Amino acid sequence: MTRIPAGTEVAYQVTYLIMKDDPRLSRPALPEGVRLEQAVNPPVWFFLALYDAVGRDYEWRDRFEQAKTDPEALAAFVGDPLVETWVAFAEGWPRGFFMLDWRRPGTCDLAYFGVVPEAVGTGLGGRLLQTAIATGWAREGVEAMTVNTCDLDHPRALELYRKAGFRPFRSEFRKRTLFRDRDPSRHPA
Repeated sequence: MTRIPAGTEVAYQVTYLIMKDDPRLSRPALPEGVRLEQAVNPPVWFFLALYDAVGRDYEWRDRFEQAKTDPEALAAFVGDPLVETWVAFAEGWPRGFFMLDWRRPGTCDLAYFGVVPEAVGTGLGGRLLQTAIATGWAREGVEAMTVNTCDLDHPRALELYRKAGFRPFRSEFRKRTLFRDRDPSRHPA
């Protein structure tokens, strides 16, 4: 494929997935040298740094727009006690993160999940996802977990979620103007 220049409008599909049964996963061992730490009361800038590090190649822009248009709502989301941010660190810097959102009774939404480009292909992603799922279901009263992904995310994201036990239940098509040049060859399927 060829590079798609910034400013190009692209169509993409968003897929919403659900897991209705607790898979009873235990937290797997993370790769050697990787530690998982909960960010307690993280500032918005820290969330945005993680969001950008993981999502810049995939057009994750919505929260940056929200930081401009409704910073109070973004701060309320990041600081909500029912939203947890977990960060995988190795050698002093973040390798990936996930956010779990329990604000909807009975549901844990895997609001964000991903690894930085330098950690793609290292085996961290699958183990981090299992950890997120185990953590999500560990809270009392959870009856389902949800997550969404889209065609702009890593090409293996949907497959990874399905393999973990999530099932698609709805999809929708959207359009977006690319913020950065997009090079699909950087992330082959």
